[in-house]
Amino acid sequence: MRTKTLGVIAGLIAVHALALAVAARRAERRHPPRGRFVTVDGLRLHYLEAGPPDGPPVILLHGNGATADDWAASGLLGRLARRHRVIAFDRPGFGYSDRPWLPQPPEAQARLLAEAAARLGIDRAVVVGHSWGTLVALAMALERPARVAGLVLAAGYYVPTRRLDVWLVSGPALPIVGPLLRYTVAPILARLVAPRVIRRLFAPVAVPAAFTSGFPVPLALRPSQLRATAEESALMIPAARRLAARYGEIGCPVTVFAAAGDRLVESSHGPHLRAALPGAALHVVPGAGHMLHYAVPDEIALAVTAQAATAAPAAAGRDTAERHTADAPPLLPDLPAVTTPAQG
Repeated sequence: MRTKTLGVIAGLIAVHALALAVAARRAERRHPPRGRFVTVDGLRLHYLEAGPPDGPPVILLHGNGATADDWAASGLLGRLARRHRVIAFDRPGFGYSDRPWLPQPPEAQARLLAEAAARLGIDRAVVVGHSWGTLVALAMALERPARVAGLVLAAGYYVPTRRLDVWLVSGPALPIVGPLLRYTVAPILARLVAPRVIRRLFAPVAVPAAFTSGFPVPLALRPSQLRATAEESALMIPAARRLAARYGEIGCPVTVFAAAGDRLVESSHGPHLRAALPGAALHVVPGAGHMLHYAVPDEIALAVTAQAATAAPAAAGRDTAERHTADAPPLLPDLPAVTTPAQG
């Protein structure tokens, strides 16, 4: 009897896993890749590209659970593409990019994406990161400093803190039990909580129509992406601890945007990073939530363009590819605080 019961349970799990696989394929048919692919170390990485090929290069790194489509939906990619060559990567495991089975902390992703950018003909770029993507951007400035002309960081997590929510969502990344969760209960729970999570990401403002119509939520709920999301949740605190010990090594210009109303990452992370980088520019945006690239895309684009303009003369006069802190171009001054009205 016990053997028969176990067989029935295993059969139900198999049927459910098959149904999830079918749902994932359906999501991919509805939202096919919009960009191109580049292969690095055997990994196929998807990216969106826009703007003039000879424009100052910009690399966009999305947050945990998102894809490169998030930058397009926010309007920031389009704004930057007016004068910059913009590359928005699906980070490993997200969207249509492969993810190795080994853990992918920010340092590993930074090296991988820097090499991907080099294969696309980009030697040095302003790097923009949002949320978890800021950790990769910071790691890129540390691991490959010659490749980074400047950093623009939005709503980032920069110093280790106690986060119970991180551990609660890390289950699908666990060995052995993780695959079982990813192909059984995790996608169901993810679909149930997705609307609430999205509202929290944008709170205290309303979820904009641009996100609702432009971001492919079903892709983010596939078992493969849930694994990446869970793994990055588990890696976040130790990664911030490692990187925070090295922030003083960063020599490029840094501009930090923090949201006063952020309900996912405390806005105090911005001042903490600026304390470690006294020359960095800090902008705290009143009335905005975690999704700052939707709230103030013009201000972020302005910061990117200013950094690119500052970096160009320094690059023209550089004798070697390696850059040291003493040779870094002047840091940007603080821009005035920007505001975005709350929406009910």
